[in-house]
Amino acid sequence: MKLTKTLVSAAALLALPTLGFAQEAEAAAEAVDTFPFIMTSVLFLVGGFLVFWMAAGFAMLEAGLVRSKNVTMQLTKNVALFSLASIFYYLIGYNLMYPLGDWSIDGVLTNVWGPGVLEAVGVAPADADDIGYASTGSDFFFQLMFCAATASIVSGTMAERVKLWPFLIFTVILTSIIYPLQASWKWGGGFLDEAGFLDFAGSTVVHSVGGWAALTGALILGPRIGKYKDGRVIPMPGSNLALATLGTFILWLGWFGFNGGSQLAMGTVGDVADISRIFSNTNAAAAGGAVAALLLTQLMYKKPDLTMILNGALAGLVSITAEPLFPTLGLATIIGMIGGAIVVFTVPVLDKLKIDDVVGAIPVHLICGIWGTIAVVLSNPDASLATQLYGIVVVGIFTVVASAVVWFILNMIMGLRVSEEDEINGLDMAELGMEAYPEFSKG
Repeated sequence: MKLTKTLVSAAALLALPTLGFAQEAEAAAEAVDTFPFIMTSVLFLVGGFLVFWMAAGFAMLEAGLVRSKNVTMQLTKNVALFSLASIFYYLIGYNLMYPLGDWSIDGVLTNVWGPGVLEAVGVAPADADDIGYASTGSDFFFQLMFCAATASIVSGTMAERVKLWPFLIFTVILTSIIYPLQASWKWGGGFLDEAGFLDFAGSTVVHSVGGWAALTGALILGPRIGKYKDGRVIPMPGSNLALATLGTFILWLGWFGFNGGSQLAMGTVGDVADISRIFSNTNAAAAGGAVAALLLTQLMYKKPDLTMILNGALAGLVSITAEPLFPTLGLATIIGMIGGAIVVFTVPVLDKLKIDDVVGAIPVHLICGIWGTIAVVLSNPDASLATQLYGIVVVGIFTVVASAVVWFILNMIMGLRVSEEDEINGLDMAELGMEAYPEFSKG
């Protein structure tokens, strides 16, 4: 009897390592199954909070480039627009942007109108395949940041003369309907995607949409008092170039999440290598844009212009956004340099047309968004110039018409522009009753 018990115990001890190895193998198999899901979700979350940090970049850039009497207004708009975008993209925009094949008009208008819904709390690993390539929460969070960035573009162009509440109402419509609807045509599997239109991270879908909306608003709003006088352009220097520079570097940093996260996958060696390539190309384009603006302003104006250099870097970033994966580092730098040159040459053209763009968002986001979308054909073998131009025109016409309708209605009902007295005194006191720099109330 004792011998039997001894033999059984010995057999059990011998079996323990085997059972342990089996459990480890089972756990490893489970980890392999869920690894792409986990890593892609992490990519969206990390990319998302980098793009969120761009909200701080826009706020600092705009606060630095407006006059001191309007700084609090710009900061208020940036906090409010991001918050409103977060709520209304959840209520309407997310499902409008991703119809998942449920179209009321095929490829054009979704059948799904309603709040976004996340997966249940504490999902099991086995549910990963049913959820998709990443968690719904991470995907929603990442896409929301792009939506909010679109609204931030509009804020700077119309600064120093637009009323707060009409602007915020426009933001609600832009982030809940205008942006998600046109984005569904490309990123939601709509007719632009089916036509072969390529826009990796949004030179057109994000940046030109913000630019078109800003241009439309600026035309309706008109220039600031005293900006154009007797055929001359009157300079209106910003309040704090240190803040503007900080904002530019924050945006530069956030763009790594903007473009890198748009790989939309991080579950393989190839995905990680591609993301690394995207980071490098994104940085190269920004550097190219800054250097081009530095050299051109030295040649044209005999002295470098910091505001042009800052916008040159942003122009390079917008220019590479439509295709940051395929170019070589050299080509990415050249694409960015052309973007920087576009800014330097476009700003005077806008002034000749008396289009007052306070922060230079129209050259950076609209014109360079168009350039970047066209530049896809330089490196991506699947790109067609005709199709790229088709996508640019479709998105442009839709955004201009939709924005114009909203701006005109708001102007009729509420009025878009502050009074002449309020504009001269500054929007900080007129609209908000507080100043960013109370010790220096003149600016």
